[in-house]
Amino acid sequence: MVIKSGTSSYDIANQLADAGVIQHPWLFFAGYWLTGSKKPLIAGEYSFNQSESCWEVLQHIQAGRVVIRKLTVPEGWTVGQVMVALQQIDCLTGQITKEPPEGSLLPDTYLYVYGDSRQEIINRMMMAMSQQLKQLWAQRQSDNLNVQTPEAAVVLASIVEKETGIPEERARIAGVFLNRLRLGMPLQSDPTVIYALTLGKKPLDRSLTRGDLSINSVYNTYKINGLPPHPIACPGIQALKAVLNPVLSRDLYFVANGTGGHSFSETLEQHNHYVSKWRQFNRQIINANAKKS
Repeated sequence: MVIKSGTSSYDIANQLADAGVIQHPWLFFAGYWLTGSKKPLIAGEYSFNQSESCWEVLQHIQAGRVVIRKLTVPEGWTVGQVMVALQQIDCLTGQITKEPPEGSLLPDTYLYVYGDSRQEIINRMMMAMSQQLKQLWAQRQSDNLNVQTPEAAVVLASIVEKETGIPEERARIAGVFLNRLRLGMPLQSDPTVIYALTLGKKPLDRSLTRGDLSINSVYNTYKINGLPPHPIACPGIQALKAVLNPVLSRDLYFVANGTGGHSFSETLEQHNHYVSKWRQFNRQIINANAKKS
């Protein structure tokens, strides 16, 4: 139940009785005044146990033990997805005055209570990202990472985040991209093409086509050299760590292997072999689904 700011002790007693929390509102009201009213009744959202006595309910409210809610922002969400999630939480207040830059919010679980403002939660997410990035940048592996600024690290980490869901692969994929940057090769990352098509506002409800890879966009790493100008998602701490502490290898390519992970290659010949195996795996899946239908 929610006790609104400015509600009198008399009305709170009746509200508790109407909600079935206590049986006798007069007992709660009397208890409040007999204690000298030294502790105010704190507004907020409350959840009470059936076993709580009238006196315990009074102490519960005076202590301000309000309901603590959680919002979990998964790694790889875009700012747009976070904005939608916040707008859908009815117990939050106010509007977000300005949409934050892509990649500026740290994925994590955030606590909030009834009446908190959406803008305040956004501010907390931005502060968390800023603090984590400063700390991780100071702990980076070396100065020779082909990402010269913390902002560039966030851009690359956002791509790594979208490329794999397997934690153990992040640092190796980061190493591939860093090798490509060092050699002046395009990154050729499919998630950047998806972002070029959607700008992170909604999921792409279809597979990428060859035509998509040719779209003219500053985010399409099949068409541009180097990094996109901005992140394509909000990377988590582990993706940031992967970029700043990559696996050092000669790998220049990777492709899905059909088991949820990727096969890595140093040469185009090796890569084409793995691509052929991936396409064969896809054909087997398609044929198996066709037989079922």
